[in-house]
Amino acid sequence: MRMVDIIVKKRDGKILTKEEISFFVKGYVNGSIPDYQVSALAMAILFRGMTKEEITVLTDLMMHSGDIIDLSSIKGVKADKHSTGGVGDKTSLVLGPMVAACGVKVAKMSGRGLGHTGGTLDKMEAIPGMKIAIPEEQFMRQVNEVGLAIVGQTGHLVPADKKLYSLRDVTGTVESIPLIASSVMSKKLASGSDTILLDVKFGSGAFMKDLQSARELARTMVDIGDGLNRDTRAILTDMEQPLGLAVGNALEVKEAIATLHGKGPHDLVELCLEAGAIMLEQAKVVKDLKTGRQMLEKAIADGSAFNKLKEMVRAQGGDVSFIENPEKFPLARHIVEIRAEEEGYVRRIEALEIGESAMRLGAGRETYDDVIDMSAGIVLAKKVGDFVKAGDVLCVVHTNKNDFAAILEDIRQAFKLSKEKLAPLPIVHDYIR
Repeated sequence: MRMVDIIVKKRDGKILTKEEISFFVKGYVNGSIPDYQVSALAMAILFRGMTKEEITVLTDLMMHSGDIIDLSSIKGVKADKHSTGGVGDKTSLVLGPMVAACGVKVAKMSGRGLGHTGGTLDKMEAIPGMKIAIPEEQFMRQVNEVGLAIVGQTGHLVPADKKLYSLRDVTGTVESIPLIASSVMSKKLASGSDTILLDVKFGSGAFMKDLQSARELARTMVDIGDGLNRDTRAILTDMEQPLGLAVGNALEVKEAIATLHGKGPHDLVELCLEAGAIMLEQAKVVKDLKTGRQMLEKAIADGSAFNKLKEMVRAQGGDVSFIENPEKFPLARHIVEIRAEEEGYVRRIEALEIGESAMRLGAGRETYDDVIDMSAGIVLAKKVGDFVKAGDVLCVVHTNKNDFAAILEDIRQAFKLSKEKLAPLPIVHDYIR
């Protein structure tokens, strides 16, 4: 078998066999197939696509290219949730404790932020002492005892994806839905959970820019999970504006804490209730979504969800006093209000611009080596549909940088006003199962 023949076959729009896909995956991981040939195949896949069966085979082979995490020592159903990334997405810090407080084991491996998208691990590290790399034995024990752990990827997990992901980034093939779906699902399946809920975001601040492409990606990933005997479902959620109000690591942790106290912004609360109810149904804790929502609302009202967050932070070495007293998080040296220059209704808040501006203020990284300023970021004062008068505060900027005037203007331009009143955007647009 020759790699060039596989490239030509896919170039011509033909279906690859399991043996051909296995040849390419194994050869790429062991180094016998060079980057330039895999680049050619990735471009052929981008243009020609793959069948559902091809994508499932590719995902399965990538998943088995390294370690598979065995969570069988954890009692009960193990649930996981994955977001495709966005701006202000602190969902895991709220949803994990809520679901765990309802009796479901949440064993979650998260990632770091890059560019305009934030990462859960970076937000967690805003809490002094918080450890996101813990031994596997401790991870298992913590999920058994606390019901919740959020950590970084450990071990030799999905090496095929690591190589292919970095190659796609520099060869113009990032947008390929078969390659996105197999990348996400190979990691999720290798992580060992019994159920997977995918939060597929679309809009200016998301990787998928429109609802149609987000639906195609979500359907593809759910089909992969089903094909590999894992209960996989997806929700399609809006990222035309930032999620919640806070964008930036410590600022988002504080918003997550407020949300677990019942004082969160409407869109974040609604997303967590919708997603959490599905996760409870997947774990067979409830028979329907309405009962799931009621159980989650009770977990917030009686404080048990907030206590779960504290238990997780304590178990992972974090200083719980910051969770109990969020005012302890240090503030940036410069805190500046951006005010509206005219009146009108907020028609749009460019999530991409807000995310990139937050990164430039110090809240994110352009490369994985960049150091994050945990106190930097942006806190919105208005959302889509809100009325503003000239002089009203649109948002508050937090930064330790001294030269940020140009960033302030870019943030101001991210707010688009209209004379006509608009209905607020729904946060969840579809549920795929």
